[in-house]
Amino acid sequence: MANQSTRLDQIFAALADPTRRAIVMRLCAGEASVGELADPFDMALPSFMKHIHVLERSGLVLSEKAGRVRTCRLSPDALLGAEDWFQQQRAIWEARLDRFEAYVMKLKKERAAAKRPSRTTKRKGAE
Repeated sequence: MANQSTRLDQIFAALADPTRRAIVMRLCAGEASVGELADPFDMALPSFMKHIHVLERSGLVLSEKAGRVRTCRLSPDALLGAEDWFQQQRAIWEARLDRFEAYVMKLKKERAAAKRPSRTTKRKGAE
């Protein structure tokens, strides 16, 4: 469980940065060299490589070096842990909202019942 939590922390930390999110989005279209990935960004290659390393440590990106070219590709299976976490959170919140809705409906019924005159009370002038 601790290892899964650490992996989830790494994925969310990797995706917290807009540059890394842009890299992931670009890799959704297919693999690319580090040079191609770095081209749209105004930063030195060593700084850009730090982003690649963070993505690799999180498991979101895999890279291989062939000669002088490092090619990166997306590893979508890394997102399965995050997807599971989101589904668990959604289930928790949907259950809470369902209980809240039931409580609100109960209060509405109680309020409506309190506003209705009881049948045992005589109406004025109805003697």
